[in-house]
Amino acid sequence: MSRALVNGATLHFDDTGPSTGLPVLLIHGHPFNRTLWAPQSEELAAAGYRVITPDLRGYGDSDVTPGQVYLSDFADDLIGLLDSLGIRQAVVGGVSMGGQIAMEVHRRHARRVHALVLSDTSAPSETADGKAFRNRLADRLLAEGMTGYADEVIDKMLAAYNVTALPDVAARVLAMMRATDPRGAAAALRGRAERPDYRQTLAGVRCPVLIVVGADDVYTPVSDAEAIARLVPHAVLCVVDGAGHLPGAERPERFNKALLDFLRTQVAGLA
Repeated sequence: MSRALVNGATLHFDDTGPSTGLPVLLIHGHPFNRTLWAPQSEELAAAGYRVITPDLRGYGDSDVTPGQVYLSDFADDLIGLLDSLGIRQAVVGGVSMGGQIAMEVHRRHARRVHALVLSDTSAPSETADGKAFRNRLADRLLAEGMTGYADEVIDKMLAAYNVTALPDVAARVLAMMRATDPRGAAAALRGRAERPDYRQTLAGVRCPVLIVVGADDVYTPVSDAEAIARLVPHAVLCVVDGAGHLPGAERPERFNKALLDFLRTQVAGLA
């Protein structure tokens, strides 16, 4: 594990694989940490890619900023991290909130994005009901902590059948959620409630784009992924059977194959 001081916060991250490999920045969702990407980091590094997996501000081992942290703050943190590593361009991917942060990185810093990987995410801005829900949830997490929330949503983070079929995965996901600092989670929820609409910028994306979604995702269903694919006609869409909201954890072999195929066929050799 490495660390870097970025925009006033110390971010912890893993930098795996050869330093000369194509950089791939993978962004975890809420309320997880960089270890969510362990199955991808190992396989991508073995294939010769340089994989950067940070703990976002407020998550994992990184510093917590209470109050409100916007997706733009996360995006600028990640560009600052790439700057500290001397990386000019990277493949930028994320799952759920991490996918929205990846879209925000592209919106603010398009020249730094070599390709986009969007897993189990959605492009529109938050609805009025969604804003109210996220702010109520932030209040609840600050008052009660993470455990009750984690127990309630595990069968939505994973496909319900995978909670029992994949007990080790369920235990790992639960452990990440329970270990998250409620202050960091609440700050991200409040900031995410104010996120912009990414549909216009997605329609103008020129770099390669991979869209991945679990076939049984109840948070961001296949229809959300298809909506992004319609905005980005050159995108590659992969639906992962046997998975819910976290296909990279539930079906890593299928997720990794889609990602490696994309990198080899759509990204390799681009200037």
